Amino acid sequence: MSDQHTIRAVARIRSDFPTKFGIPRQSGLVAELRARVIFEPACRSPEAVRGLEDFSHIWLIWQFSQALREGWSPTVRPPRLGGNRRLGVFASRSPFRPNALGLSCVRLEGVELDKALGPVLHVSGADLMDGTPIYDIKPYVPYADAHPEARGGFVDQVARRRLEVDCPPDLLERAPVEKRAALLGVLAEDPRPAYQGDPDRVYGMAFAGLEVRFTVAGERLTVLSLDRQNPSS
Repeated sequence: MSDQHTIRAVARIRSDFPTKFGIPRQSGLVAELRARVIFEPACRSPEAVRGLEDFSHIWLIWQFSQALREGWSPTVRPPRLGGNRRLGVFASRSPFRPNALGLSCVRLEGVELDKALGPVLHVSGADLMDGTPIYDIKPYVPYADAHPEARGGFVDQVARRRLEVDCPPDLLERAPVEKRAALLGVLAEDPRPAYQGDPDRVYGMAFAGLEVRFTVAGERLTVLSLDRQNPSS
């Protein structure tokens, strides 16, 4: 039997992240983030999602489409450890894996039947870049999938930190009302790579058609500008 299998995308996600920078490091960290799962034409039968609306959460199995590369390394440097310690790739959630597959648990906010697109899944808390191919969707089953007693390995050894975000009201008003809470939540999660700590460095992040520039000093993130992106850029 051959160990080579071909899988195809069943859907793609439409999110507010046109690039990787700024995407939360795990799903569910910023509950205010909203996204849509759009099925590929061959998978747009309403019958394929019958009963899915009865579940509060779903699993998305997807591809790190911007992290594809030839070959792979058995060890990686998890950003959560500051990039200073190597761990086995299978003991991490690094995108640089033999098959570059990601797994995310997201809240299912609703199932819409669109005349042109077929069933559309509205989700929250997704950590996927816009256009990411999704290979499978499965319901989250609490009795089997939830393990409150589970150990978190090296993740438990590093305290989760959230930044205090200073965004002047006149700048925040430039963002659509329905995107403001999500934007502040993303910034509070500290979009920077863990190994970058220069307080004078200005970072830029694209989010929901906006270009956000900010600095981080200690535990405070300060938004310097928030402008609409040029549609042609």
